Amino acid sequence: MPTTIRFGSTGCSTQGFSEKQVQAAWVKQANAGPRDSLTSVQADAYQLETALGNTVRALKTRYPNLKLIFLSSRIYAGYATTTLNPEPFAYESGFSVKWLIEAQIRQMASGTTDARAGNLDYESGVAPWLGWGPYLWADGMTPRSTDGLTWARADLASDGTHPSQTGQQKVGTMLLTFFKTSRFTKCWFMIGGACS
Repeated sequence: MPTTIRFGSTGCSTQGFSEKQVQAAWVKQANAGPRDSLTSVQADAYQLETALGNTVRALKTRYPNLKLIFLSSRIYAGYATTTLNPEPFAYESGFSVKWLIEAQIRQMASGTTDARAGNLDYESGVAPWLGWGPYLWADGMTPRSTDGLTWARADLASDGTHPSQTGQQKVGTMLLTFFKTSRFTKCWFMIGGACS
């Protein structure tokens, strides 16, 4: 049975399991108060790539048997009423995830460490293997072409940034569907599942 570890501003809850039992994690991270969007050479998306690299290495240190991390970028933030993490930064977080995964692929193929991402070698145990989790961003009420996903104002809390109860349900459903159907997860997430 998968172990649930929940991180938040108040710390970590392991529901009675040992840190040595954690083998897979889902990470969705954002930087607070971004200021520079792409195409700036100082874009916050680059800073987020570095932060994600630091996060995956820190998780591997804390959870020594962590083998897999699935990464997701932010949900839509076009209704944001604060500067916590509005658009276009929520959208651009998808590039940070993409770049981090690409950095690991390139490092494993060539041995070259990406300067922004840092060391992501999963064979040496510095970091776990990184893969895409569910992609959560869609452009507000414009249906996403692949699955029709939309984000209505009611799907976001009063700050327009964090998901409301309906938004949490959407994210939870996408996450559950991902773990039930991904070729990298269904063999250990589902009874009788097979990974290819």
